[in-house]
Amino acid sequence: AYLGPPEVNISSCLNCINVTIKLPTSHFRENGKLLSLIDIYEEIDYGITLKTLNGEHKRSRKKTTEEIFSTVIEELYPNRNYCVSVMLTASLNQRSIPSAWKCVTADSVAQQDYHAVAIIGAVCFSLLLASAVKCMHAGGYILQDKALPRNLV
Repeated sequence: AYLGPPEVNISSCLNCINVTIKLPTSHFRENGKLLSLIDIYEEIDYGITLKTLNGEHKRSRKKTTEEIFSTVIEELYPNRNYCVSVMLTASLNQRSIPSAWKCVTADSVAQQDYHAVAIIGAVCFSLLLASAVKCMHAGGYILQDKALPRNLV
């Protein structure tokens, strides 16, 4: 029997991606109860392959004893697209079907704060423009109420 494919979800974080992995259910039953892969193998090895523009990079394999678990892939370049596939193996079963590729763009601080900066900038610019118009009006440069005296013309 082949292990997998696991269910994989990914989300972006600051210069990193968060990978949540859910082990597939097994087809083995004991006393009418469907056994999990952890029930059968006690621990599962998982390997994550990270795909970038430069090609595929296999991460070091790790072990889990949980049905659902998360791991973070750090030190990524911001605003770049990354794809992830996960493969499971066990000590007694090395045959595996990898998960489908899931892709996401790693976040950067600038991207997260961009909207706030844009709104604050627009408000400040509006206030600056309004006060400049008010000063020019008060100084008599625009919207003059009365004509200039003849000696100034």
